[in-house]
Amino acid sequence: EDIQILKMNGDRVAVVNLYCGNQPVFICEKYVSNVIDDKTSLLNTVLLTMKMCLHSFSFFRQLLSQYTLSQNANVSAVDNNPALHPLWVRCDMSDPAETTWFGAETVSVGSKVSGVKLYSVTCKDELKQEHKKRHHPSSMAIKGNARFNLFGSTIVENTMIESQSSVTVDFKWSHVESILETPPLSSTATLNIKIASGDMRSPVFEMYRELEFLQTLADGLRTGETEWMEPLETTSAVNLTKTYLEGTSEKTTETTKTETDTPIFNSLLGRGDLDFVEQLWVRMRKSVTSYQDIGDCLKLVIEALRYGDIKPWIHRDSSSSLSKLILQSYHQQIDHVSLTGVTPVHMLLEMGLDKMRKDYINYLIGEQLTTLNHLCYYLSTEVDLQEQVIRLRKLHHLLEIIVTCTTFLGLPYDRLFLLTQSCLQHYKTYPYDEDHEFKLQIKPALISHFYQKEHPVVWGAEVSSGHGPREVRTTLQLSDRPLVDHVIFETDYPNETVNGDSEDPAFFSTMVCCSLINFA
Repeated sequence: EDIQILKMNGDRVAVVNLYCGNQPVFICEKYVSNVIDDKTSLLNTVLLTMKMCLHSFSFFRQLLSQYTLSQNANVSAVDNNPALHPLWVRCDMSDPAETTWFGAETVSVGSKVSGVKLYSVTCKDELKQEHKKRHHPSSMAIKGNARFNLFGSTIVENTMIESQSSVTVDFKWSHVESILETPPLSSTATLNIKIASGDMRSPVFEMYRELEFLQTLADGLRTGETEWMEPLETTSAVNLTKTYLEGTSEKTTETTKTETDTPIFNSLLGRGDLDFVEQLWVRMRKSVTSYQDIGDCLKLVIEALRYGDIKPWIHRDSSSSLSKLILQSYHQQIDHVSLTGVTPVHMLLEMGLDKMRKDYINYLIGEQLTTLNHLCYYLSTEVDLQEQVIRLRKLHHLLEIIVTCTTFLGLPYDRLFLLTQSCLQHYKTYPYDEDHEFKLQIKPALISHFYQKEHPVVWGAEVSSGHGPREVRTTLQLSDRPLVDHVIFETDYPNETVNGDSEDPAFFSTMVCCSLINFA
């Protein structure tokens, strides 16, 4: 009754991920109650939880025997049973080898189970010797793998600057010569890119703040409550609008277009062709603090249009309600607009969506990273405003990823183009998710200056022999954090990380061994 077996994907457990990837596995551990006694400290509860997750070596042997028997086709009671998922058991290091995990995985020839592979995870590093002792191979292949951090949290003057964004690179290569060797330029390299919007180091941070205001308006329409952002302008929204209208009325259409050659704010996405509605949006999003502000500003604009005080220039493809009123004003005919309820917020949200979509088009197409056809999903005005905002957030997240890889990694055009297409395709199907890791294959030479003088966060070597389902592997992994999380490792370093500011790297060592047992 104190045993629980969980079915989960193998990539959720660091050690199991080495062999099983994201395929389903069974994890066996002692049952852990979710109830925390108020009198028990959090630390004691954590330690108690970790201890309850463990199993002794003798228990594993018993469970392993049952698993193996259940898969042996020569045992009549289980004839024609399908193969079970791999089984991994947490162990308490009480055996001489200080084993932390045991695993068992079926070997099949066609649809018939022909044997079982047994895995053990310890903290020793006699890699070749351990493999030879178990398998006596005639030949062995030794492959290497390593992971380096390229971008993310940094240490400045002994202070950790946390970042939710990270870019790591995974290397794989053949013919390992020495422990902790630098990956050769012939390695295969894959970037793992996870970017959180809103990092103040980002060149598009101003664009993010603009998007946040847009989201505030959308949330207000959806929930009926709005938490207004701190205004960036000291002048009131109404006075800013009055001043803007007075300046516009004194200019011809041509001078209006010339004025916009200077970006309203300094940004990577700053455009020189902001039309009347876009410039009005820029002023209002920096100054409005209430629904009343929005209604008053739009009332001033519509009255100026109705009485012919202004003849503003707008983009031909503008789609907001205010843009349509401006087009009507060219013919001295303006529909009546009741600026009550949520109508003003609705109009302002349309203005922002229109403007920001053009900002993204300007960058992505200007840099030749995509085409309008590939952006149709993101630019559609046929869906409701809430969905339009969601798609704009996806487009912004894509931009954060591309700009990070451009500014901080200096990736060439062909890699940025491929990454753009990958992100666009992903977000057509999946919801917005800043925790998603985008993958990108690159040549190591492109980032060699980032990693060749740095220490890896993970370095591994794998000895293998045999072929197909009879292949067996022995793996050594060195990492700056332990891959096993259910036992406590003694270390002089805080937070279970072993490097800190030290120039000489130290690592946690993990070895996974495999044995092949054939059914008679």
